Amino acid sequence: MHDVLRIGRLEPTFEEELFSRYEIPQLPDGPTRAPFLAEHAADIRVVLTSAPPLGIDADTIAALPNLEAIVNYGAGVDSIDLEAAGNRGIGVSNTPDVLSDTVADTALGLILMTLRRFGAADRYVRAGRWASEGRFSYGRDVNGLQVGILGLGRIGSAIATRLLGFDCAIAYHNRHRIEGSPYRYAASPLELAESVDILVVATTGDPRSRHLVDRTVLEALGPEGYLINIARGSVVDQEALVELVAGGGLAGAGLDVFADEPNVPAALFNLDNVVLFPHIGSATARTRRAMARLAIANLDSYLNTGELVTPVLRPRK
Repeated sequence: MHDVLRIGRLEPTFEEELFSRYEIPQLPDGPTRAPFLAEHAADIRVVLTSAPPLGIDADTIAALPNLEAIVNYGAGVDSIDLEAAGNRGIGVSNTPDVLSDTVADTALGLILMTLRRFGAADRYVRAGRWASEGRFSYGRDVNGLQVGILGLGRIGSAIATRLLGFDCAIAYHNRHRIEGSPYRYAASPLELAESVDILVVATTGDPRSRHLVDRTVLEALGPEGYLINIARGSVVDQEALVELVAGGGLAGAGLDVFADEPNVPAALFNLDNVVLFPHIGSATARTRRAMARLAIANLDSYLNTGELVTPVLRPRK
């Protein structure tokens, strides 16, 4: 297809599904990019991309004068310059809903591993320390705790539903109160953190949410509190988080995302009160295939009708 372009190497499942239907060129890197754009830029109507570290910035959007739609593989669109796309009337789609349950399961796993210290216990046994040092130290019960969810959208709501099974009391903060929600509303991230044992970050990763969980919020969570992040690393002040969790200002943290992936602060590696995942929130075969098929459905729909199935920004006619 000469009017569709992919940017970066896409996730393998997406590539497999995509290549079974289409032949789509990839935007080259390095010295061959400029000649490629000089020859093909005017032909490109649709771009396929994925979550960080891929995406599409304002310069790339500007280099494609007839771009009409950006199809993103992933729920998060923080790697796409939405302002630049919106100014041009370019449509943007994502893959919501199909990954909500899987990411919520990951959040629950992080909560259990962090508070009950399951990962540290596994390492304790493997290192032969059970036999040489005796009983492993206590963890903390999840049942009955106060849990705050920052971002009660599709994923946040799925997390809350799971935690009800642990008799947890749920509070949340969004930019706007959700009418009819059964959960307690906190007017700010700070107010939320002050009132809970666990703060789960499930908000979007757009520029407005950068460092929404700053040092003040983390300090309010306190030395008995836990941070769980399955959103984006940019939402949390990572430097403050590392300092507090290493120095006793937080009880622990469960992290699936980081500020500069795949680089993780080395200071976290030897901390047994921290659980580190390599951004695997939606990483199951079934979910990734559903995401791929939804992304391709957006591509097919746009090429055939000019409409996106799951638009974040609708294309301007």
